[in-house]
Amino acid sequence: MFCFTDIQTYHGQLKTGATTCAQAVQFYLDQIESQQNLNAYLEVFADEAIECAKALDQERLDGKPMGALHGVVVGIKDVISYKGHALSAASKMLENYTAVYSATAIERLLTAGAIIIGRQNCDEFAMGSSNENSAFGAVKNAANQSLVSGGSSGGSAVAVQANLCMVSLGSDTGGSVRQPADFCGVVGFKPSYGRVSRYGLIAYASSFDQIGILSKNISDTAIVLEVIAGADEFDSTVSAQVVPAYSEALHTVSAKKKIAYFKETLSHPGLDPEIKNQIKNQIEQLRAAGHTVDAIDFDLLNYIVPTYYVLTTAEASSNLSRYDGIRFGHRTSKNVEDLNALNTLSRTEGFGAEVQRRILLGTFVLSAGYFDAYFTKAQQVRQKLVDFTNQVFEQYDFIISPTVPTTAFKIGMQHSSASDVFLADIYTVYANLVGIPGISLPLYTHSNGMPFGLQVMSASFNESALLQFSNSIMKS
Repeated sequence: MFCFTDIQTYHGQLKTGATTCAQAVQFYLDQIESQQNLNAYLEVFADEAIECAKALDQERLDGKPMGALHGVVVGIKDVISYKGHALSAASKMLENYTAVYSATAIERLLTAGAIIIGRQNCDEFAMGSSNENSAFGAVKNAANQSLVSGGSSGGSAVAVQANLCMVSLGSDTGGSVRQPADFCGVVGFKPSYGRVSRYGLIAYASSFDQIGILSKNISDTAIVLEVIAGADEFDSTVSAQVVPAYSEALHTVSAKKKIAYFKETLSHPGLDPEIKNQIKNQIEQLRAAGHTVDAIDFDLLNYIVPTYYVLTTAEASSNLSRYDGIRFGHRTSKNVEDLNALNTLSRTEGFGAEVQRRILLGTFVLSAGYFDAYFTKAQQVRQKLVDFTNQVFEQYDFIISPTVPTTAFKIGMQHSSASDVFLADIYTVYANLVGIPGISLPLYTHSNGMPFGLQVMSASFNESALLQFSNSIMKS
């Protein structure tokens, strides 16, 4: 029976003839079929994946060199454009849309020999922390199907967790890769802003969004990042910095590091006591290993979630204005008397409640009389956070924290207010606000049986050191 551990081992098996790409694809198709109840995939590209696998197997027989992702079975979040395939952002608004071009990240996956097996469920337009906001139903956590998968990349996380693909591509605007990775016990990585092209990624908040990677280990994350990172003429915000050999850096011997953690993150009243104790134990283990770990003050912690939601909803209001039922998106079938009624009905029918809530909030903070009070003030706080972060990384190599304040919660759990849901992002939105890379490492198991992780962050474009250090922690 086919068994996947990591890309390097898989490639070794292909070279020796111990397995084939076709066998790998069939294994994952069988797994997806047997676990449809998880609702991780919105669509599976079965015939296409099988044909691609057979072609790759023939290429090997013909002596052609293997690409970096030769035969690697990848799932993609349903906000990443793949030409000729449906792209709905898990929304009724785009339910019948077919992508007319492929995202740069997708083109690079295919060039490297990857096999894309399907598009994965997510919160509608990547807005949510539980994957309950999808127009096509919630994704269930494979470790306990009464619990959420996390969001917004819940389908992408569960697909890796439940062996429904080797790796997934998700998107991370405020933790949407790292938070579900934490809930599902997999590795979730968000690169620096501008490290990976956003061309072909449906926009939620353009100055926050990044394509991220979900996998079972750090080595696979590094290999995929090498493939998808780098300059792109179609994205003016992507960096032209040379892409390092991330996978090779994993094997370098790490010097002792200086690590910071924010005192306020461990004293926050919303943090689960077991998670708090495990992070404290991890701090002591790092010190015992010879690293310097210092507590530093972070008096802006309580401002980061409001700042994040003011800015992201403002950008969402602008980005989603194109879906008006005339140029793009769902158009109501009801008889209407004027253009305004057509627009209103189309958007009301097409967008779910959470997306509507965020559009309304964003429109409010951008409106006359409130722009300076909210949007401008939030931008000022964001700049303060950037300046503070730069100062921290002048003295320290990494910042560590919990990834999420609790383990996965029950599907359908009623929150007393929307702010309760938003506070689940308190540790992850920071990296998006300041544009630094962050990773969630699946290190722990709660007494309730659910996994949770450690978040590690580094300075912008210091992914090599971040991945190397993360790998050392995973192996210790």
